[in-house]
Amino acid sequence: MSTADSDTSTADLSTPAELVARSRRLGADPRNTNFAGGNTSAKGTGIDPVTTDPVELLWVKGSGGDLGTLTESGLAVLRLDRLRALAGSYPGVEREDEMVAAFDHCLHGRGGAAPSIDTAMHGLVDSAHVDHLHPDSGIAFATAADGPKLTEECFGDRVVWVPWRRPGFQLGLDIAEIKRANPQAIGVILGGHGITAWGDTSDGCEANALEIIRTAQAFIDERGRPEPFGPVLAEFSALPEAERRERAAALAPVLRGLTSTDRAQVGHFTDSDVVLDFLSRQRLGELAALGTSCPDHFLRTKVRPMVLDLPPTAPLADTIARLSELHAAYREDYARYYTDHAEPDSPPMRGADPAIVLVPGVGMFSFGATKQTARVAGEFYTNAINVMRGAEAISTYAPIDEREKFRIEYWALEEAKLARLPKPKPLAARIALVTGGGSGIGRAIAHRLAAEGACVVVADRDGEAATRVAAELGSEDTAIGVVADVTDAAALAVLVRAACLAFGGLDLVVNNAGLSVSKPLLETTEADWDLQHDVMAKGSFLVSRETARVMIAQGMGGDIVYISSKNSVFAGPNNIAYSAAKADQAHQVRLLAAELGEHGIRVNGVNPDGVVRGSGIFAGGWGAKRAAVYGVPESELGAYYAQRTLLKREVLPEHVANAVFVLTAGELSHTTGLHVPVDAGVAAAFLR
Repeated sequence: MSTADSDTSTADLSTPAELVARSRRLGADPRNTNFAGGNTSAKGTGIDPVTTDPVELLWVKGSGGDLGTLTESGLAVLRLDRLRALAGSYPGVEREDEMVAAFDHCLHGRGGAAPSIDTAMHGLVDSAHVDHLHPDSGIAFATAADGPKLTEECFGDRVVWVPWRRPGFQLGLDIAEIKRANPQAIGVILGGHGITAWGDTSDGCEANALEIIRTAQAFIDERGRPEPFGPVLAEFSALPEAERRERAAALAPVLRGLTSTDRAQVGHFTDSDVVLDFLSRQRLGELAALGTSCPDHFLRTKVRPMVLDLPPTAPLADTIARLSELHAAYREDYARYYTDHAEPDSPPMRGADPAIVLVPGVGMFSFGATKQTARVAGEFYTNAINVMRGAEAISTYAPIDEREKFRIEYWALEEAKLARLPKPKPLAARIALVTGGGSGIGRAIAHRLAAEGACVVVADRDGEAATRVAAELGSEDTAIGVVADVTDAAALAVLVRAACLAFGGLDLVVNNAGLSVSKPLLETTEADWDLQHDVMAKGSFLVSRETARVMIAQGMGGDIVYISSKNSVFAGPNNIAYSAAKADQAHQVRLLAAELGEHGIRVNGVNPDGVVRGSGIFAGGWGAKRAAVYGVPESELGAYYAQRTLLKREVLPEHVANAVFVLTAGELSHTTGLHVPVDAGVAAAFLR
């Protein structure tokens, strides 16, 4: 953290650096804490830039940050004297939420990141270093019915039990008092929640946190009873991997459509051994109904998952029908949960769809507003499975009750945090497939769609190019690259399955794959004709057919966009095969718009003029042939095309990408069957 960033002036800069290093070590191991779960702190000394007097400071992980990827800019920096003085003005537990706003008056200089609800715990506990974590082993003790007894049995007086209390100022006061009353203790088990450890040094604090985590796990391993989830039910055992994945791909868009009833969601699929084992056990339904306990868990997984009660060998149609019934029942139950616990000032119900769907023999489907949110929800439910296993191995799993879960889920502070999130981008929660995405126009389209918030499947016959472009767009939470030949129906089925497994389905398909051979009629061979028609006419038909199945199964509408050409309506020389294939594509737009409209699927086209710069087609020999036709050097072909247009402008890949975005971003919601020229004005190609 630079001096300008932190305003700590002459503070001991080793303190925040040491804290970040410790946080990253702890956060790197999922046995210690989950993504964005827990927080760490350190106390040190700085100089007040106004008085030049020494001042005690607290550095603590800010709200919403992740320990494993923490940087110094993610730390909140507060004056410790002011923070501790808040205890004198604390109005009591009924008004403790007001204390979060008071933290802003304790910030040192600009204060860094926003302080989290746990800031009081870190500031009030009299120790130089404090770690609050959510390890599976620790939460197993925290959710055990006889947690206090087990904590004493496992740790003696080194770790103290703290009864459940919602995170906040009072919890910080409670833990501070427990530490004062138990000078021999290295930390606490927080009932229903997690652990907190402390130490005089950073290394000592980390060692104490790890001691609690590892001792708890060793106790579970040594003392726990076998098969705490009950015996395996053979009919619910996992399908073989290939069959399991095919089944998952078929169910993913159906589930995504159901779980997007209130708002569009992105999906994530998990079939880890931990998940599949839990789904095969006799007590699945019983334990899943209890829900998760740690606040970080159920804020992302909802109060409980939706669980399919059919074996994986049931007919697909029966499974889909049953999922629809279970979804309706889940929504009714969630509405009951909200109505039972809502107060007059509670935020409105945010949505009644499940975030986690468990399908025995197949796996877990998790959903969220983004791919990362969906993936993390699945990771948290995996944590919850581990917690349930540990608690049931040594005791009985007893999570906090529904009333407390509701108080967390619909907490005014949680609502305020949600309100601070940036406005979603225009294509947020939309899943796009771009064929021919490895170069040229397809690459530009993939970049624009990802920049506007879409998850993107980059498909190309050149698998390395597809993977490279996907990597340019970001992590696998944003894009994946898949090798695919659009002329091969079987390969396209694999491609669509990959999209469904990666993101849950498809909403936006761009038929961009293409090539061209420029020859006069008498030199055009059957092979030339067949190749171009196979890739563009047949290929886009196959892509549209395979992806329309997914969109119809989702029931969420969608967009199919054809990258056609001005040549679909413009008669140029030496171009019979290419232009005829493009005309085929252009009429597919009209035909599919008429057929798919009843499903809310819009089909439109883009007609570019020759895109020379950045084009794989032009670089592959087409440019030289077209330049020869027009009698200009190949290097000047783009400029030649520009001069024959009304606007005298060259068409570039990003201009085509702009048109795709405009057609699919929602403003043209009532437009289908349209072709948008992107040719800088070619009068002979005007649509009639």
